[in-house]
Amino acid sequence: MRRIELPTLLADGSFSVLAADAAGIPRKRTRAQDLITVSRGIRISAGSSAHGAAALRAYCQLDACTVLCHLTAARIWRVGLPAGADCDWRIHLARPRGGSIPKRVNVSGHRLALGPGDVVMLDGVRVTSPERTFLDLAATLALDDLVAAGDSLVSEHGPEFPSPRAALSSIEALNRMLLQHPGARNIRRAREALGFVRVGADSPPETHLRLAVVRGGLPEPKLNYVVWGPAGAPELWPDAAYPAFGVALQYDGVHHGEPGQHLRDIGRARTTDRLGWVEVRVSKEDLAGERPAVVGRVRRALLSRGWTPR
Repeated sequence: MRRIELPTLLADGSFSVLAADAAGIPRKRTRAQDLITVSRGIRISAGSSAHGAAALRAYCQLDACTVLCHLTAARIWRVGLPAGADCDWRIHLARPRGGSIPKRVNVSGHRLALGPGDVVMLDGVRVTSPERTFLDLAATLALDDLVAAGDSLVSEHGPEFPSPRAALSSIEALNRMLLQHPGARNIRRAREALGFVRVGADSPPETHLRLAVVRGGLPEPKLNYVVWGPAGAPELWPDAAYPAFGVALQYDGVHHGEPGQHLRDIGRARTTDRLGWVEVRVSKEDLAGERPAVVGRVRRALLSRGWTPR
């Protein structure tokens, strides 16, 4: 006998048996071998490539108020998270204050005081907004990692960049969220972190680079800076820059081991030199320790270009 074909809303991600009931799917169909039981009352098609919110949709179909939050929401919004966060792959679910805490296998349950605008719909799934997610992460992340998370939410690049990017939020919107929840857990850490958030950092290492040089007594570099060539076209996009001294900072991440990247790095270094700038390439090791080596490297570059310490 031919199996009943599932409607798109059920077939393109996880779904609850209750949602299948509402769609008129017989319970026998939800027990078919082409479906995997993820958790009690939750199914997903075998071999499904669903990811993000769609893969977790069923957890918000079990009742009318459960919402994806904390690290789970952060991953859905593609927030820049520290490497240690990879160890926590639990599904973080929350219900409003006064309700019960979600309890399931591989689920971390929370009760949250959710106000207007704290929850949004994404791909048919209830998830905490980018701003509320930033606030909740203050209970989990260290200060610098929280700054990096904030940077990733407000990061944007205009059309003059090779890869334009629209921001998920803004510093103003994050601040409004904190003002709406003055008694939230770790609100002080959230406020302190927001004071360091800047627009333009594309990854946590870029955030840690900026924080390291500033704490090392050096001027704060500019982010989102474009170096224009003599023909009036953009030619260089440093991760951070000191335009007054022609010093460009570039972080060499994991992608620098990709095929062809070495040649692209050489080409960028030549462009930097031709435009009269000097490049400081920064590695993961340069950011390690209480006194990161990057501070000395950037200091020497600035001094060589005429910078005078105050």
